[in-house]
Amino acid sequence: MAEAAGSPSHGSLRPEAILREIQVNLLECKVCFEKFSTQQRERRPQNLTCGHVLCLECITALSHPLLKKLECPFCRKLCNAENNSPCQVLCDIQELLLSRSPRSFDPPRAAKGDLGWATGLRSMTLQLCKAFGGWDSLINPTGIAVFGSSGTIVVVHDGERRVMVFNPQGRKLHSFGKKGQADGEIFYPLDVAVAPCGYMVVTDAGDKAVKVFTYRGTHMLTIKNSFQLPWGVDINSCGHILISDEQAGTLSQVTMDYFHGVPLQHQTAITELQHPRAMACCQVTGNTAVMEHLIDDTHLEKQQHTRLKVFTKDFQLLYQTDSFSLTLQSTTCLSMSGVAFDRDGDVIVIDSNQGMIWSLGKLQNGPAPVLLVGDHLIHPIGLVSTALNNRLCILDSGDHTVKIYSTKSDDLPMI
Repeated sequence: MAEAAGSPSHGSLRPEAILREIQVNLLECKVCFEKFSTQQRERRPQNLTCGHVLCLECITALSHPLLKKLECPFCRKLCNAENNSPCQVLCDIQELLLSRSPRSFDPPRAAKGDLGWATGLRSMTLQLCKAFGGWDSLINPTGIAVFGSSGTIVVVHDGERRVMVFNPQGRKLHSFGKKGQADGEIFYPLDVAVAPCGYMVVTDAGDKAVKVFTYRGTHMLTIKNSFQLPWGVDINSCGHILISDEQAGTLSQVTMDYFHGVPLQHQTAITELQHPRAMACCQVTGNTAVMEHLIDDTHLEKQQHTRLKVFTKDFQLLYQTDSFSLTLQSTTCLSMSGVAFDRDGDVIVIDSNQGMIWSLGKLQNGPAPVLLVGDHLIHPIGLVSTALNNRLCILDSGDHTVKIYSTKSDDLPMI
């Protein structure tokens, strides 16, 4: 896959970033997300005949008990389970990294003396407690949302049914949104939000529209001819729909009468944004965060970096920072790509390039980056913080999964 514009080459990464990429992308099984281990037989990395690498336990679990064959979960080739061989290269790399004490490269994390949930997720030790999805159910997912206190998870993706609805444990409840451009169909979804009444709002870049559906998938409304490229969407604390338009450089606000399925008001709240994509609304403060993508045309190859802007409830600019400024304040190269708020109002950002999730705090006195998640992520593109057991739901396009992190290791069983 071609590298996205603006993503740093491996040569520009700092040692700690390269080390973390190796640990996440090479030294863990992409089926069970457990780290490979040369000390535990079931965790040893094994080469399938197709060339992909799994741990021995997953190979055994996926194999037919009589035929001793399995379908590779990545390329779908049929492999002989008894013809796998140890991946000595990964074993050697793991032994080398362990001997060099990688802990010295760890980015700053929250201090243990901080006050629990009162200071948001910053003081929490988050652990991966569940992962679900994969190629069999999610295809190139692009957006994620959670419905209120129920914890129902909604994902938009490139499958035949564009909207997938899961319960908090990851079991599929239903799906809707047939691929297409007719009424009630979705051509190319980018993001999704869920209103307090349960209605779902989808940005459709395919026909430059915003579409509203009931919880069960009944099409209620399509707003067209008002957007050039609708991208991010969220519901603010007043129940209004906010939409970022990547090409128009605007943030629009739509007031809906959900019962009758009609828009009451549609206005442009913010103008002169530079390629805004991801955005999020804080239910505590009413603030809105927007991620701009700044393109540098002075280079022969266009380079891209990002800038985060936070606006007040009445859309006055409260604070802004960019990836370069954040990198100067942290011990690692931080490249922002997505944004969310936790339930205490702290700003959370995604670093898709390095597979990390950071908290920046409330930003009144400037950002104070604290690493929340740095393990098991490949290319995270969306996230939402929920009040349900202090969870962080992350959409990882690298392996087409939803990964749930919690402060409790036994919050949910891994699958």
